Amino acid sequence: MNICMVSSESVPFSKSGGLADVVGALSTALASLGEDVRVLLPLYGSGESSSFTELPVTLELPLLGGEELVTFSETTLNKVTYYFLRHPYFTARKGIYGDTSFTPYCDNLRRFALLNKAALALCKALDWKPDVIHCHDWTTGFVPYLLKTEQDPFFGKTRSMMTIHNLAYQGEFSRLELLGTDIMPEERMFSGERANKRTNMLKTGLEFADLLTTVSPTYAKEIQTQEFGCHLEGLLSERKNQLNGIINGIDYEEWNPETDPFLTHHFSAENLAGKELTKAEIQAEFSLEVDASIPLFAMISRLAEQKGFVELLEGSPCALERMLTEQRMQMIIVGTGDHTLEKKLVEIGKNHPNLSVNILFSNRAAHLLEAGADFFLMPSRYEPCGLNQLYSLRYGTLPVARRTGGLADSIIDLDENQEEGTGILFEQMSGHGILEAVERSLVWYRKGQKSMNEIRTRCMQWDSTWQRSAHSYLALYESSIRGNYVCV
Repeated sequence: MNICMVSSESVPFSKSGGLADVVGALSTALASLGEDVRVLLPLYGSGESSSFTELPVTLELPLLGGEELVTFSETTLNKVTYYFLRHPYFTARKGIYGDTSFTPYCDNLRRFALLNKAALALCKALDWKPDVIHCHDWTTGFVPYLLKTEQDPFFGKTRSMMTIHNLAYQGEFSRLELLGTDIMPEERMFSGERANKRTNMLKTGLEFADLLTTVSPTYAKEIQTQEFGCHLEGLLSERKNQLNGIINGIDYEEWNPETDPFLTHHFSAENLAGKELTKAEIQAEFSLEVDASIPLFAMISRLAEQKGFVELLEGSPCALERMLTEQRMQMIIVGTGDHTLEKKLVEIGKNHPNLSVNILFSNRAAHLLEAGADFFLMPSRYEPCGLNQLYSLRYGTLPVARRTGGLADSIIDLDENQEEGTGILFEQMSGHGILEAVERSLVWYRKGQKSMNEIRTRCMQWDSTWQRSAHSYLALYESSIRGNYVCV
C-alpha cells in the first residue's frame, strides 16, 4: 500500500511535541510491515540537511495571487522516504510555528497552505499515486479539501485520513487571510458565527477527509461532547461513523529498562532488583531520604492547567501539601511551564523535605524517574492519549491518573480488577479526587513487596508497541479504500 504522511514535524528531523514522535514512529512501524511509506515535511532553518539528496523537482504553486517556487530534498530512514519542502517560509526561520511557543508566525495560514498544496503536487510530479494520504493535525487540514474539490483524476482512488492529536489546537485565522492562499473558500471551512466567523484548518480537514481518527478510543468519544469538543462536537458527532480512536505506541528501543543508557541499574519483568537500586539512586540525587520502604511518587509534566496542577495546588492546605503531611511518602516533580505554578511548587518544596521540585526539562531525569519511582501521578483534566503512563507501564511504575482519554484506555484500575489491574484511576477532577487516588495507591503499596512486584510485572507486559497501533491503522486504511468503514 502506498501511504503518504503529511505533517509539520517528525522525529528525528523536527519536533515541538508528541506529534513528531507519533509521525516518525508510526511511519517506521508501517514500513516495517512492508508498506511504501513516504512523509512530507517542511525543511526548517534549524534542521540539518547536509546529508539530504536534492530532488529533481521544482514546482510553482499558486499563492498570494502569484506563483511560489518550491524545491525538495529527500532522505531514507528505517525504510521510510522523507521529502522536505524547501521555501523561505520555512528554511529562513528557526521555529516550526513561531520563534517561541507564545509567538506564532503571523503568516502561518499561508505557510501551511503551501505545504498542503505541495503534498498533492509532489505526488503528481513523482508519478506516485498514494492509496491513502494521512494528514496530521491542523497544519494539514486543507489537503482533504483540495483532494475532494479539485477532483484530479490522478488521485481518483486516493483516500484521505485526518488525525486529531489535540482538538484544542485548530489553526484558526481571519477569513480575509484565506484570500492569500489562492484556495477557493467553502462555507464548511469556517467556524464561528457572523462577525466571529474564522477560517479553521482543522475543521476543514474534519469536514472533507474520508476517515477521521484520534489518539485513543476514549478521547474519540469525549470530543463528541460539549465538555471536550472545543466547539466541534456537533461535527464530530455527525461523523462518528467515520471516527476511530487508536492509542499511540512508544519506542521500545528508547524506553527499555533492560538497555536504557540513562540507567546505572537495568532490570526486567523477570528481575526487578535494578528498579529498587534505581529508586535509591534517585532518592539520593534528588535530596530525599534514601529508604526503600517509603513509597516514591513522580510527576514529569508541563506545568499547566491541563495537567491538573491547579487542582493539585488550590486551597490552603492544598492537596499536595496534605498528602505530603498526612502520608508517609515522597514526591519528585520535574517540569517547566506556568510561572505562577512554578513559584507555588517551589514554595511548597521549601517546607516539605519529602518533596523535590525541579523546574527543568531533562530527558535523563524523565528516564530515571520512570524507572525508579513506585507511582507516576497524572491528574490531567484531559489527555488525548498520554505517553508518560505508557512509559510508566514499561518500567513497572504504577500510574495514578484521572479516567480520561488515553489514560482510561491504557490503565486498568486495581480496585476494579485486582487480577489484571495496573494502576489507579479516579473520576473527580478536584484536589479531593487527586488526594483520594493517592491514598488508594498507598493501600496497595502497604500490601508488601511481593504484591507490588506482581503488579509491576503485569505493567511491564502491557503491549504499547507501535506495531499494534500500525496494524489498526492499516485496517482503517483498507476499510477506507473499500468504502466500508470499520471500528478497530
